[in-house]
Amino acid sequence: MESYESKISIKSWAEEDRPREKLLLQGRRVLSDAELVAILIGSGSLNESAVDLSKRILHHFSGDLDGLGKASVNDLSKFKGIGEAKAISIIAALELGRRRKETEHKQTEKVSCSKDIFHLMHRYFADLNHEEFWIILLNRANKVLSQHLISKGGQAGTIADPKIIFQTVLQHHAASVILAHNHPSGNLKPSQADLDLTKKLRNAGQMLDIAVPDHLIFTDKYYYSFADEGLM
Repeated sequence: MESYESKISIKSWAEEDRPREKLLLQGRRVLSDAELVAILIGSGSLNESAVDLSKRILHHFSGDLDGLGKASVNDLSKFKGIGEAKAISIIAALELGRRRKETEHKQTEKVSCSKDIFHLMHRYFADLNHEEFWIILLNRANKVLSQHLISKGGQAGTIADPKIIFQTVLQHHAASVILAHNHPSGNLKPSQADLDLTKKLRNAGQMLDIAVPDHLIFTDKYYYSFADEGLM
């Protein structure tokens, strides 16, 4: 005999439960971003469903997950209906997604152009609201040995110590080192400080017989290559 529960239609479910039912019946790929966020939130309020609250949050952050990925717990907690626990759940889920991307790009790549470095390093700079300076170490076959964070700074810049950079290069017996840092402002144009540092590191590398083939500046979606622009 069919149970009473099995006769209940999706329309009779509470608004915040419908994304869960939709996922069960149709699969995860049919859900909108707002519906997926609503599952993380769990419930809305008397005046707003979890889906509507999720739509409002996404709209605030440029309407997409890229904007939401930059949000802090404090940013999310400003929305009525989002407490600390719900904010943490959202941030944790987005971080898992970012880390999943990270596992897709294990460092077995051979670097042949600036785009290879962009694909390798983009995940490290995505969603940052501060500047970081990284180095990518290569062997003589141009295969990636490792990546290293050299320094963190604020929105205006960070300091990259040449001594630390080349000490790391020598410790790992690398044949060459590629430089990379981000501009949280979204401006790809290298500053005079960027140009001066690149020249200084390139000259230091020549003295140590270590090649410095490129320096990349990252924004969220794009990059600038010193080598591509003839500056190396």
